[in-house]
Amino acid sequence: MSFGRLDRAAGSQPMSDINMTPLIDVMLVLLVIFIITAPLLASSIKLDLPKTDAAKSGDAPKSVTVVLDAAGQTYLKDQPVALAELARQLTLSAQANPQTEVLLRADKTVPYGRIVEVMGAAQKAGLNRIGFVADAPAPTAVLDQSTPSALIPAAKP
Repeated sequence: MSFGRLDRAAGSQPMSDINMTPLIDVMLVLLVIFIITAPLLASSIKLDLPKTDAAKSGDAPKSVTVVLDAAGQTYLKDQPVALAELARQLTLSAQANPQTEVLLRADKTVPYGRIVEVMGAAQKAGLNRIGFVADAPAPTAVLDQSTPSALIPAAKP
């Protein structure tokens, strides 16, 4: 029997090395970001462009509003017009600016044939950009805690 100390295995020593995996991940992400953004930065050419009032790029395209009401009456610039007069006015607008857009506001009860007549008059005048104007639907009401429970339909069993 010996009363000496038992040899113990030395425990694991703390690691003194830097973990390189997170560092490499961050560097690769930065490299990808720079690869994507570098062409965008290099392609912007600084120019000192001349100034002119002839053409302004910020100008919105010209538009003409044509309205068809439920009775079938045609309006141009809020004035009632016949189809022949409408065609003449649209021809004048096309001569002034061929990129003029026709905004067509038609009541939902207007027959399709009447809408096609107005579209045909616009196309004969040389205006091919026709837009249909519609209203956005009304937002649905959201019930909150202040709504009386009598307004909420009961669930069917």
